Amino acid sequence: MHTTFQIATPGPGLTEFTRKVAQWLPAASGLLTLHIKHTSASLLIQENADPEVQTDLTNYFDLLVPPTTDPRMSYLTHTYEGPDDMPAHIKAAMMPSSLSIPVFEGQMQLGTWQGIYLVEHRSRPHQRNVAAHFLFDR
Repeated sequence: MHTTFQIATPGPGLTEFTRKVAQWLPAASGLLTLHIKHTSASLLIQENADPEVQTDLTNYFDLLVPPTTDPRMSYLTHTYEGPDDMPAHIKAAMMPSSLSIPVFEGQMQLGTWQGIYLVEHRSRPHQRNVAAHFLFDR
C-alpha cells in the first residue's frame, strides 16, 4: 500500500504531519517507510510537546550552516538558486531523507512525545512530497 503526502511548509522549520500519516494507515501491523522526494528538505522524528524544541533545532542548524551571504560560506560555488539553496542541500545531507516506523494494529510505535516532521531548509514556503509505503506483516 502506498501514497504520497503533499506537505505545505510555511518556510524554514519543522512542519508536523503525524496525524496525516496516522489517518492513512490501515488497522494492521507492518512497517511504514516515509521518503521525502526533495534534496533541500528532510524528515525527522522529534519531540512534539514543546514547540521550543523545533525552534531550537532550526536555530542550531542555521548557526551550523548559514546562508551563502555569510562570509564563512564564501567557499560555496552553487549559489545561483539563492543564498539559502546550497546550505539547504548541506542540511538535508546531515538529516534523514527516509524514516522507518513499526506499526502494530494500525498504531505507529512512536514514543509519547514523538511526532513526524518535514524539515524545510529553504527560506520560503514550499509544497513538498513525501512518499509513503506500508508493508503488511504476513
